[in-house]
Amino acid sequence: MNRICSLFGIEYPIIAGGMIWCSGWRLAAAVSNAGGLGLIGAGSMHPETLREHIQKCKTATSKPFGVNIPLMYPQIEEIMQIVVEEGVKVVFTSAGSPKKWTDYLHQNGAVVAHVVSSSLFAKKCEDAGVDAVVAEGFEAGGHNGREETTTLCLIPSVRKATTLPLIAAGGIATGSGMAATFALGAEGVQIGTRFAMVEESSASDEFKNLCRGLNEGDTKLMLKQLAPTRLIKNNFYKQVEEAELRGASAEELKELLGKGRAKKGIFEGDLEEGELEIGQAAALISKPETAQQAIDDIITEFNKTIESLSLIKF
Repeated sequence: MNRICSLFGIEYPIIAGGMIWCSGWRLAAAVSNAGGLGLIGAGSMHPETLREHIQKCKTATSKPFGVNIPLMYPQIEEIMQIVVEEGVKVVFTSAGSPKKWTDYLHQNGAVVAHVVSSSLFAKKCEDAGVDAVVAEGFEAGGHNGREETTTLCLIPSVRKATTLPLIAAGGIATGSGMAATFALGAEGVQIGTRFAMVEESSASDEFKNLCRGLNEGDTKLMLKQLAPTRLIKNNFYKQVEEAELRGASAEELKELLGKGRAKKGIFEGDLEEGELEIGQAAALISKPETAQQAIDDIITEFNKTIESLSLIKF
């Protein structure tokens, strides 16, 4: 039995990333109903908004689902209390050390996975007692590691560093991509970009349509002085690029970023002045689909890939 499926009680070892302005209850429920693990992204939600999404997700699915919590969230204590009060059984943490909250979540009946960008932090996760680790490579959208290690290099390094169940993330959007990470030692995949573009994602149609037309060089990792973020090249991106080229300080970049820049781009559809976060894998997806269609396609292609590779001998 696959350890990721057993750990989370799911049919397929596919997790939808908890993405800001994309991962509401509709997407989480749709992915869970399709056999994967849906995550609600707490990073763009006020505490009571998160509670509302958890309650709606409980109504929309009887399958397991979870919440992704960036540990640098300013109201982290309140968020954790809501997760416990609502009986959430799966929590993915990111952007911080898992040591402080893992025991608390375990004591309240939750399974904990943590997102890392290096084998060093994977070891620290094992020491902290987490149940699984998500190793996310440079290709991902959202917030990335400063080391810029690709998924192809990161997964085998993390596999050597820890015995924990390993979930691969970053640049994975297809069944063949999933198979490649399994060959390197992963036991599951966390997919963000493809699910950000499905019908049930709360991202704006303008954002989704733009992402479906991207080529492989149309995003770049920026804002490394703050939190490395992969951006689509638009007017806001050009402002960031110009500021970074002339050596702008972190404070100046914070001012340029301002408040609500990601909401403006992803959720409201301002394609020029918004912060448009998406992974490199957007270049692999060109047509509209539901979460169910995405998962069906990924699993079908995964099985075909594994079967075809089994025929190769040297």
